[in-house]
Amino acid sequence: MPWILLLLLCLFGAPAQAVTIPGVTTSTSSSQPPATAPEPDVEQKKAAYGALADVLENDTSRKELIDQLRTVAKTPPQEPVPSITPPEVTSDKTVLENVTDVSRHYGEALSARFAQLYRNLIGSPHKAFNPQTFGNAASHFLMLAGAIFAFYWLARLCAWPLYRKMGEWGRRKNREKSSWLHLPLMIAGAFVIDLLLLALTLFVGQLLSDNLNAGSKTIAFQQSLFLNAFALIEFFKALLRLIFSPRVPDLRPFSVNDQGAKYWALRLSILSGLIGYGLLVAVPIISNQVNVQIGALANVLIMLCITVWALYLIFHNKKAITAGLLHLADRSLSFFSLFIRAFALVWHWLASAYFIVLCFFSLFDPGNSLKFMMGATFHSLAIIGIAAFVSGLLSRWISKTITLSPQVQRNYPELQKRVNGWISASLKVARILTVCIAIMLLLSAWSLFDFWNWMHNGAGEKTVDILIRIALILFFSAIGWTLLASLIENRLVSDIHGRPLPSARARTLLTLFRNALAVIISTITIMIVLSEIGVNIAPLLAGAGALGLAISFGSQTLVKDIITGIFIQFENGMNTGDLVTIGPLTGTVERMSIRSVGVRQDTGAYHIIPWSSITTFANFVRGIGSVVANYDVDRHEDADKAKQALRAAVEELMEMEDIRGLVIGEPSFAGIVGLTNTAFTLRVSFTTQPLKQWTVRFALDSMVKKHFDLADVRPPVQTYQVLPAPGSPPPPLEPTL
Repeated sequence: MPWILLLLLCLFGAPAQAVTIPGVTTSTSSSQPPATAPEPDVEQKKAAYGALADVLENDTSRKELIDQLRTVAKTPPQEPVPSITPPEVTSDKTVLENVTDVSRHYGEALSARFAQLYRNLIGSPHKAFNPQTFGNAASHFLMLAGAIFAFYWLARLCAWPLYRKMGEWGRRKNREKSSWLHLPLMIAGAFVIDLLLLALTLFVGQLLSDNLNAGSKTIAFQQSLFLNAFALIEFFKALLRLIFSPRVPDLRPFSVNDQGAKYWALRLSILSGLIGYGLLVAVPIISNQVNVQIGALANVLIMLCITVWALYLIFHNKKAITAGLLHLADRSLSFFSLFIRAFALVWHWLASAYFIVLCFFSLFDPGNSLKFMMGATFHSLAIIGIAAFVSGLLSRWISKTITLSPQVQRNYPELQKRVNGWISASLKVARILTVCIAIMLLLSAWSLFDFWNWMHNGAGEKTVDILIRIALILFFSAIGWTLLASLIENRLVSDIHGRPLPSARARTLLTLFRNALAVIISTITIMIVLSEIGVNIAPLLAGAGALGLAISFGSQTLVKDIITGIFIQFENGMNTGDLVTIGPLTGTVERMSIRSVGVRQDTGAYHIIPWSSITTFANFVRGIGSVVANYDVDRHEDADKAKQALRAAVEELMEMEDIRGLVIGEPSFAGIVGLTNTAFTLRVSFTTQPLKQWTVRFALDSMVKKHFDLADVRPPVQTYQVLPAPGSPPPPLEPTL
């Protein structure tokens, strides 16, 4: 019964205005809004209600309706048709276009500022000037200013004797070198006293302002302007007194002469007074009491005059200040000397930029700009001072060393040097981090970089986390290398209990193992550090394997050197200090690496011989030495007499204590071992300690010569024959020794 569904749709759609049944499919797209069904009239509604009543009264039709409703409920919903949205077309801008956009943005902002300044000068509404009100306010203002200046001058005058005593005591302690902290503490104490006197003066000024404002809000406002400007300017002057100290030279932290200190303290004080009282007091009072236009004009004139005067002072004293900074750099530590020399080259440009920026800011926003510049200046001076103090402490600690006990130095000879090296490197890194943090804080003080926001967002936290991880990795690597290397070095030396030195082979293998350990720890540390900073080391490892394979094929001689050297070392073929013969070279082994051996001849020539080029070699230091001495005697001599003379020479040689200790066992007499037409040969042989055979042989030759001469045993006689001239008798043979 399809008409039943149509009837129901018409019935329920009339009051609800096209309410859809869940599960019913529609032919409209999901992206299109459904069409609103027309409102049925009253007759149609009545007909629909009557038809529904007839259906419900009949059991068959009612059941059919229920089945159709359940079938519709089980029908799955139609999948929504996805809407296709075209991608946004973005045009990549060139660098020139980006620069143009930025320039246009800041140019429009600057032009808007100048337009506002022009409107202040030309188009501001005029205000009626009331001489009586202005005179009354000016009189109360001058009364408060005079009282404040007089009180502050008297307070500082009473404190000058205390400043002098503090400076003399600090200088005396500094000359006695009892402690270098006395003078800095006195300088800081004088600055704190200055600030306390300023706070006391402001308190008194506030009390006077409450009683000298005559109940006028205008007078109270002007006096509050003066007190704020007085606090700001006198604080800056306190900083000038901290740096130059013109009246108490003993409290001067820098080596500036009295004339230069007074010159700069006076001019900078006047400059700060003109800026502060001009912008924070005079301009607001003129704008409020006289006219806004005149106030804006006064602001422009004051800042132009101050800027021109400041630039004159900067470039007029450029050479003198640059020379002073270079002289200070020559007397400073090398770390600070670099920064001072760099500052000496650009200080005049920085100072000029400072006053030009102050001038522009003051033209647009006099009060806030001066507060910002003063606050940024104070923060900058504080940051530079603290950074210089911390860097100075680190530099002093770098120059100091740790001294271990003699017993520890004997057992671990390289430990003290290695520990001092690690500490020095750590302090240098800390000093570099101090400079980096100081630079970021300086940029943050001038609103060029938000340091604290950077520290609290993802980039700053991630950077600090990486730095801490790298520091821990390097720390544990240094500790591990120091411990392992110290243990190896402890095995290379004898101890206080008389432990003998290790053998030459053990020393060589331990040295090679220490070098290999250094390479392994360094490689692993570098790989872990690269992984921590975000470098994917998997390609590096794969590339290192491929590179190693390529090198192994291309450098077969190097691989052969290494393999041959390893086997020679494990076979204990030679060690450092051995006397060896390698091919035509005979000399002492001075150095052994994994690739080559260094041999020095007795002539002083040093030879580096690759292991792969060694086919055979002779080592004279392997347990014993041997002396085989042959002596030729004239054939006509008595053999028994010659033997007896040789035995007497050997017996006297063996009685010498220094020679007897070098001979192992007893000498061996072989008797006659050779016979020629002119001589017979006697032989005696010795077994000696390693490398002592030449000492025994030289001493034996001396004894044999002595006893052969005493026994009149002659060496072989050489003869020659002179042919006679033709017709003359032949001459007799003449013996020749």
